[in-house]
Amino acid sequence: MKNPPTLRGRSDPVFDRLLRSPHKERLSQYLALLKPLDDQGRYLPFDSLRYRWAPGLDSSLCWALVKKARTAQYSNLLPLGEPTCWLKFILTPQAQKAISVVDRQATTAVLEYMTGQIGERAHFSYLLNDLIEDEAISSSQLEGAATTTRVAKDMLKRHRLPRTPDERMVIGNYKMMNFAWEQRYEPLSVELIAAMHRVGVEGIDDSRYSPGAFRTNDDVVVQDGEGNTVHSPPPAAGLVSRLQVLTQWINQTHNNLHQADYLHPLIKAIALHFVLGYEHPFRDGNGRVARALFYWFMFKNDYSAFRYIAISVLLRNAPLKYGRSYLNTEADDLDLTYFIDFQCSVVLRAVGSFTEAYRKSLSDAQLFDCWLRESGFLNQLTEKQRALFQVARSGMAKEFTAVNVKENLGCSYNTASATLNGLVALKLFEKRKMGREWVFFLRPVA
Repeated sequence: MKNPPTLRGRSDPVFDRLLRSPHKERLSQYLALLKPLDDQGRYLPFDSLRYRWAPGLDSSLCWALVKKARTAQYSNLLPLGEPTCWLKFILTPQAQKAISVVDRQATTAVLEYMTGQIGERAHFSYLLNDLIEDEAISSSQLEGAATTTRVAKDMLKRHRLPRTPDERMVIGNYKMMNFAWEQRYEPLSVELIAAMHRVGVEGIDDSRYSPGAFRTNDDVVVQDGEGNTVHSPPPAAGLVSRLQVLTQWINQTHNNLHQADYLHPLIKAIALHFVLGYEHPFRDGNGRVARALFYWFMFKNDYSAFRYIAISVLLRNAPLKYGRSYLNTEADDLDLTYFIDFQCSVVLRAVGSFTEAYRKSLSDAQLFDCWLRESGFLNQLTEKQRALFQVARSGMAKEFTAVNVKENLGCSYNTASATLNGLVALKLFEKRKMGREWVFFLRPVA
């Protein structure tokens, strides 16, 4: 990636340069570049823009004009690094669209409405629990965990003990996401950041991760796939003080509509995600903690649907773009707009996937009710049995145990066991002993 050129000082103002030959002959072409976005509404870095300018234009002057337009619209967020530099951004159309979508489709009120539309149907809890697992699994895979989604889900649903470090990573991420939910009403503190790391990585390889301990030296770097260093975090000296500045900023109210420095929670959560990755406070596991803190802040601000929205599924599929959004921000004087725009594109797709899953669940529930009436099973099944039968028929889950039914349906172990055995008695399910527990399956259609 080619870094943007260093801009000249006051002794050579941009417009003075424009009025000199040979630039003044193409003045209109240069002035057309005096805007933060390109002609397609994209916020592109220098490395991408330089190929889109007309042949013959001076690239450093073109960039100076783009930067002049952007600088005029920057909003400062917080000082970062050592020596400090202000993290800043521009609210692009992409970010505004993402803000609108999360406000309309991801709040606690919307989630309650969705549940009400489906009714207090137990099968919906299976869908939600399945979605909770997605973020823990995909975040681990993003960090290199070599375990398939199917195997990881089986482990989580059956409460099987992890057998490998990669499976322990999945369990750690799952615990960390639950910890983020449980701690959503707590203010951010250096201690909370350390605790989140400890919950997420303890027991994987403690000598490698040093659970809950901040790094004390400067031998931690971020490398690309070829082993090249692409980011050297700020020095370990002063790390805790810088994190305290971050926590004070996070705990400060910015979403009061009457404040001059209003900042939407989504943008603030994305900034928190970036800063943790930039500071790299731990020896390993920084990306996982950064993403968990993004969720924690969204939970804190009443966007409860994010408990079921897996951004890491999409980040895992575009790791180069994810990394490049970090690097573009760092290369361009900590202009966070690149990172915000990429994260907002991911949020838009992730929220869309969640709402589509809800619509499908609603449609499946209606079709299943029709089938139950026509098949004659409607009056033979209890509400819990109908839920399990629907989940099994939809393929949402293929194996059931009394333990995972107890958790998904919020009932006692005995009720869960009776529900499953009742489905066996009706010849809808079959069961077999696997290890110490009975595992139930949908009976194959003859």
